[in-house]
Amino acid sequence: MSANNKQRKVNKQTRSKLFIGIAELSPAYFALAMATGIVSIAAHLYHFTFFAKALFYINSIAYTIIFILFIVRFIEYRKEFLSDFMDDRKNMGFLSFVAANCILGTQFILIENNSHIAIFFLAIGFLSWIFLIYLLFAILIEKRNKPSIKAINGTWLLIVVATQALSILLAQLEGFLPFSNHEVLFLSLILFLCGCLFYIILITLIIYRFFFFQMHAEELSPPFWINMGADAISVLAGSILILNADKWEVLIGIVPFLKGFTLLFWAIGTWWIPLMLILGIWRHLIKKVPLKYTPEYWGMVFPLGMYTVCTVKLSQAINLPFLMGISSVFVFFAVGVWSIVFISLIYSISSNFFVNTER
Repeated sequence: MSANNKQRKVNKQTRSKLFIGIAELSPAYFALAMATGIVSIAAHLYHFTFFAKALFYINSIAYTIIFILFIVRFIEYRKEFLSDFMDDRKNMGFLSFVAANCILGTQFILIENNSHIAIFFLAIGFLSWIFLIYLLFAILIEKRNKPSIKAINGTWLLIVVATQALSILLAQLEGFLPFSNHEVLFLSLILFLCGCLFYIILITLIIYRFFFFQMHAEELSPPFWINMGADAISVLAGSILILNADKWEVLIGIVPFLKGFTLLFWAIGTWWIPLMLILGIWRHLIKKVPLKYTPEYWGMVFPLGMYTVCTVKLSQAINLPFLMGISSVFVFFAVGVWSIVFISLIYSISSNFFVNTER
């Protein structure tokens, strides 16, 4: 075979793998942007300025690439794209788009001090939340063949994550939107309360599945870490509202409720961490499920970063300085796990698309 023919074959194989990757792109792949964004924010809170800034730029690029890939998938592989909306095990993953927009918007506020671009991401997040929440709920309600309890996995908790991420960004943009502070904080509060109720309902179903249905090691995938991550983002949303309470008399009146409710959620989230570690050990060391990169691992990075950030804000909101000691440890876990998963992503891309050039 001539060198030109060999190169054409390699290029054809590489393009084929790329197209297959786009066709099979996970609806939850925006979890990469969610995870990178929240770890960047955690690093920012602990004054790891260079790392926080680097992750901000990486996240902006990653968000743009994933967004383009989703557009290409919708145009070229519309059948596969739309079928994911009907798949009970995958469709909630689309809500990662809402959370990714809101977290990137928060990065623009905290790291770039740019509220104008943050408002742009808020608009995208809010409109996509309305569209996706009601569309996905309508699909589930109107389906003739209802999903079994086994269809419920960690991605369903993206209902909570998307709702609370929107609440957080709204509260942080209070004073920059063309509405009164009261109106913005009211909507933020309503979203927070809805997100909390969604969590209570969904986590009850997930625990029911854990206790009363057989769980295989392969099913205990990293997205189940969102059991803690959805809880942690609820803590962050509550803490942000407490810190903004002096801007609205209604919030001042319910501060005791918000403090107790937020602390309750932090306690539950903290309780989840040892259990998820035990289940991870059982999955990989006992049941020998191999450790290899999949997009699902971003669903494990996100909760670690979110737990770090929410603990910092809870410490400030209810004046418990000793909680900072916990978050000061978790920030290193979050950064470390993000680094491992990101390196695994780069290695996976290199292996899949460039190894053929050596053949």
